[in-house]
Amino acid sequence: MVDPSTNDSADFLKYSLDKVRQLEERNRTLRSEYHKIEYEKRFIEAEKLKYEQELRKLRSELERLKTLPLIIGTVLDVLESGKVVIKSSTGPQFVVNASQFIDGLYLQPGARVALNQQTLAVIGVLPPPKDPVVSGMEIIESPSVDYGDIGGLMEQIDELREAVELPLTKPEIFAKVGIEPPNGVLLHGPPGSGKTMLGKAVAKRTNATFIRAVGSELVQKYIGEGARLVRELFKMAREKAPSIIFIDELDAIGAKRIESATSGDREVQRTLMQLLAEMDGFDARGDVKILAATNRIDILDRALLRPGRFDRVVEVPLPDFEARAEIFKIHTKDMGLADGIDFEYLASITDGASGADIKAITMEAGMFAIRDERDSITATDFDSAVKKVMMSAHRAKTSHDTGMMFA
Repeated sequence: MVDPSTNDSADFLKYSLDKVRQLEERNRTLRSEYHKIEYEKRFIEAEKLKYEQELRKLRSELERLKTLPLIIGTVLDVLESGKVVIKSSTGPQFVVNASQFIDGLYLQPGARVALNQQTLAVIGVLPPPKDPVVSGMEIIESPSVDYGDIGGLMEQIDELREAVELPLTKPEIFAKVGIEPPNGVLLHGPPGSGKTMLGKAVAKRTNATFIRAVGSELVQKYIGEGARLVRELFKMAREKAPSIIFIDELDAIGAKRIESATSGDREVQRTLMQLLAEMDGFDARGDVKILAATNRIDILDRALLRPGRFDRVVEVPLPDFEARAEIFKIHTKDMGLADGIDFEYLASITDGASGADIKAITMEAGMFAIRDERDSITATDFDSAVKKVMMSAHRAKTSHDTGMMFA
């Protein structure tokens, strides 16, 4: 016979175990909810901190925009009392105080400073202005043209190396002999003869800063702007010395000065006079060499050509027979040529061609091969290219001569 109390104890135990399991399950659920709420709380606090920082930043920017604008001025003198004589951008001169946080080494006559609009006190020293046009003239990457890529101009290359490259790489040689190196070199010759290529080759062979300017870039619309560009060009060259200034198409600003001139001509003449002053003025140029190129030396002002400015005037002529053959070899060294290409024959039928013409001939010969869907260039392609390019060059020369005759 079964004891009833035993069944009641078992049921109670089972009931208690179920309650415990239910409580543990609820505890796990509540713990999970707690962790979730805690995570959301931390997330909301982080977002709150982020938005508070953004709010402080916006308020700071708003306060900064509410501040009065500063006036730009120039320091004229620093007095013993610590006060500064400045000339504001509005015109008048003032004696003002300077902030004690400004280093006196930077507060020198000529420095650009920021002034408080109300008290005109000097608040800070500004960096010197740099014209983006002049800054863009500096060649950062070395050109790919080397002396070996120029055919038939060995005498001109030697002149350049002696006058430009050697003074920058071995200045002690000139000191031992007791002479000053040449100040500048002027390259002149017909178009396409290789003047600009010589300038590129000098840039590659020297470790000096190479600054290239085209003469037309220095011709500006407003009075005094061209002269200012010339001043900043030489100032940048002195700051980055040793350096080389290469002025291509010098005749754009270096033409002869005439009496009956328009206002535009007078502005070009002001730019020329500034160039003359920079080339041979009171301020020493130091390790700054000048290289220029033109195909109209006949119209240049005589003041440019005198010794002391351009100590060497180097003529770059059209290539002769041997030079033309060498130039053909240079421009075709990476081309797929068929057998039987005679460079001496090509040189003989291109009398009067410039280096640029020969480069155009090699390109046209390659285009004939591409047109016929061939991988190699034949002698026939070169014959056709010579006829095409030389005929175009002859027409251009005839048109130029006719225009000069009736001008």
